[in-house]
Amino acid sequence: MKKEGDMYLNSTNSVKIKKIRPGRGIGSGKGKTSGRGHKGQKSRRGVAIKSFEGGQMPLYRRLPKRGFNPITRTKLAKLNLKNIQEYIDKNRIKNTETINVDLLKKLKILNKKVKKLKILGNGELKDKIILEVDFVSSAVKEKLSKNGSTIKIKK
Repeated sequence: MKKEGDMYLNSTNSVKIKKIRPGRGIGSGKGKTSGRGHKGQKSRRGVAIKSFEGGQMPLYRRLPKRGFNPITRTKLAKLNLKNIQEYIDKNRIKNTETINVDLLKKLKILNKKVKKLKILGNGELKDKIILEVDFVSSAVKEKLSKNGSTIKIKK
């Protein structure tokens, strides 16, 4: 075997590159600090800087913030009087029916994840209706009392 620098030639003339052995004296080229420079965090053993991606924008900063979403919050649907009147005009809701969460879910007006319903006072209501809801605004109470409609508020 002939030695030529960091390479060895076998008898079959194939090249075998010498393995670098850090920390084996200054003559090896990787002695003393073993190519890690002097001092500092990265010169120590077993250190990886978490979430560092080589200068690329890290994953936790690339993704959008989502805020605080409490697990126990119940989904509340809000419905205006003008929307209810539109559904009555289109014959999706009969004014003799009791309008509640279950009916609106069945007619696919509300999402199936909705647990509670609040009626808001935007718009006018021509027909008498029967409401069974969780919350009602004060404007709705006035408008429905003038109209002659009945409201049942759940606890």
